[in-house]
Amino acid sequence: MTTKELIGKVIIQENIDTVDENKIPKTFVINVPDPFKSYYSRFTDINKPISIIFVTKVQNSFEKILRTTRKINETYNLELIGAKCEISIGSRKLNGIRVKGINRYTEIATIQQYYHNAGFEFAKSEKFKDTDALIRINRFFNIDELEKGFYQSKEESDVFYIEIPEHLSWEEFRTYTFEIKNNITDKSYDIAKGIFYTNAGITEMLRVVKPKATIEFLKEIQRKYIEKIY
Repeated sequence: MTTKELIGKVIIQENIDTVDENKIPKTFVINVPDPFKSYYSRFTDINKPISIIFVTKVQNSFEKILRTTRKINETYNLELIGAKCEISIGSRKLNGIRVKGINRYTEIATIQQYYHNAGFEFAKSEKFKDTDALIRINRFFNIDELEKGFYQSKEESDVFYIEIPEHLSWEEFRTYTFEIKNNITDKSYDIAKGIFYTNAGITEMLRVVKPKATIEFLKEIQRKYIEKIY
């Protein structure tokens, strides 16, 4: 099995909430809910944040976020995954640090303080719930190639990536996804679009979140999007 380490981008649409407790006072923190919360809750009673965004006053470089996250992990023996992100809510655009690997909501303020100590300044607190947002995440990918064009995350066993041959606009992706989800037997998956940066240029891909997804299922998803493209 071939392992690849790539830089890329994922674009997701989610209903997000603000974190109103367990944070540095008067700062802006967003919780991106787990699309499979009901599935995982059958196996654990731990209320664990899946994806937290620290909204920053200004845009920060991807390199700074990666370096800071690595230093935090080394210093405090953590396994955080940090990424640069942009959040669009209507016409508003916010900048932030997307962090995965926080074990408890009660740990958010401590993790946030580590980034603050490294020089990150956070935006002023806001409060909302179940608000539709488009989130663009620049991140590092550490993946295993299952077969040519099909990958599995090494950090998150339920996350998979599927190569597709052409770029899809966000509207095309939304339309095709709605049509495909209404014409597929197994609808219990979450999907987003993205890209990998490679030596050959840009590779278009789909990110699929599904517990115990089979390669046959991933191939079916790929086939249905290719049918829509062509």
